Amino acid sequence: MKGTHLGYENWFEENRPAYESELKALKANIPSHARGLEIGVGSGRFAAPLGILLGVDPSSRMLDIAHKRGIEVVNGVAEKLPFADSSFDLALMVTTICFLDDIESAFREVNRILMPSGSFIIGFIDKNSTVGRPYTEKRKKNVFYSLANFYSVNEVVSLLKISGFDDFFSTQTIFRDMKDIKDIEPVLPGHGKGSFVVVRAVKR
Repeated sequence: MKGTHLGYENWFEENRPAYESELKALKANIPSHARGLEIGVGSGRFAAPLGILLGVDPSSRMLDIAHKRGIEVVNGVAEKLPFADSSFDLALMVTTICFLDDIESAFREVNRILMPSGSFIIGFIDKNSTVGRPYTEKRKKNVFYSLANFYSVNEVVSLLKISGFDDFFSTQTIFRDMKDIKDIEPVLPGHGKGSFVVVRAVKR
């Protein structure tokens, strides 16, 4: 497992322009907030630069790395979050939904822990994008994504609606293959072309 975690960290260094493109797309969607949480915080690669000071993840090894990045960490899973109702005004998931055991339960849990009008920001690989389609087809060869379930934007929005969210907004980035990205990619509104999509939703 240690090699996998090192590989995870190395990906961000080896693909820095793509990582910074994803960060840029996330920043464009994150409103001002008083108490934010990243669910599936991993090693804190997104929470730390986005100013989110608390993270939850089932991997103790990842949480150790996130803690070293200044994140307050809690061991737990998205489907049963260890927090009280209406505890946060912002919840973030980045490339986490594809690994969830039960995405509907997780989205209901996010709704529960958010305050009314709280924001839920989801960054993920769109399975229907021009870049995302071949990416999902090759997932069996990828150490991180071999067990992943990929979703389209419409599927994510439908699940959000039945979980008590509305007021949707999306942006997209990563328009080329990873190996071809040498500079930070643009962030454009909508979805359908970029492989990395950020959907912002609000608790009803």
